[in-house]
Amino acid sequence: QVQLVESGGGLVQAGDSLSLSCTASGDTLTYYAMAWFRQTPGKEREVVSAIGRSSTYIFYADVVKGRFTISRDNAKNTVYLQMNSLKLEDTAVYYCAAVRTVGMAYRTGGYEYWGQGTQVTVSS
Repeated sequence: QVQLVESGGGLVQAGDSLSLSCTASGDTLTYYAMAWFRQTPGKEREVVSAIGRSSTYIFYADVVKGRFTISRDNAKNTVYLQMNSLKLEDTAVYYCAAVRTVGMAYRTGGYEYWGQGTQVTVSS
């Protein structure tokens, strides 16, 4: 029903910043909780940040708290992840995810729709 496409990944140096975008088509994101996940080889996909249908409900994994900022613009059908002070450990494929929900709160699991992923590589 909804298709998600990430963009903005690339190769950066430790300490640099990068901004990821996730643009949806096929449905309005007004009805969806959204999240960013990341995955490295040999590890399960882990939630990085999540945002509810209401932007007042936001979650950050401890390892990115204070460095990453999630936001959404429903009029543009887009979700963003601003990543600052990037570390080597942030290297991963980053995925955008969406799930249609009734409530306004964020979710850290149970996502139904996924983007194709975008590679973020942090070097020293």
